[in-house]
Amino acid sequence: MKIFCVGRNYAKHAKELNNEVPTTPLIFMKPKTALLPNGLTFYYPEFSNDVHYEGEIVIRISKSIKSLEPSRVKDFIDGVSVGIDFTARDIQAKCKEKGHPWELAKSFDFSAAIGDFVEMDLEEISKSEIKVLKNGEQVQHGSALDMIFDIPTLVSFISHRFTLHRGDLIYTGTPAGVGPIARGDVFEIYLNDKRLLVTDIK
Repeated sequence: MKIFCVGRNYAKHAKELNNEVPTTPLIFMKPKTALLPNGLTFYYPEFSNDVHYEGEIVIRISKSIKSLEPSRVKDFIDGVSVGIDFTARDIQAKCKEKGHPWELAKSFDFSAAIGDFVEMDLEEISKSEIKVLKNGEQVQHGSALDMIFDIPTLVSFISHRFTLHRGDLIYTGTPAGVGPIARGDVFEIYLNDKRLLVTDIK
């Protein structure tokens, strides 16, 4: 099982971090050991002093595909959920400064919280909204309609470069509103007003 993540897929998020808006999808990966299932605690890593949350819509691939055209993507998704891409922002800043890859900042153990999956067709997913609550207060809200690269484009782009298998996950990018986490925080993430993910920070 592979975890693909899309960076800077919402223009407002790219701008809030003073990043350029990409002209092609920005893809990075996390290992399976990065997954943090719904309801489990995220323990603040000892190697960072500035971990941020990034709430995302997550899709799951239903069967093996290679070089898929966007028009066929609807037949290769069997579930949608939400997740958090935990990012060690201080480590990421150092990586960017040196032109290094982002894995040390993005791909550490339990850095990919994942919620419960629900069945939904591609048309519904493509209009879905995500809402992130931190300690009961909304900190992020976005719609798949606001993505720079929509889901069919993302799946097709990735499948032309990597063979996708059943169970592979794609974190589709985060809307504006990301920020730091602290021990004691509780995060709840909703998809279309249905809560699919809860995690606390220790």
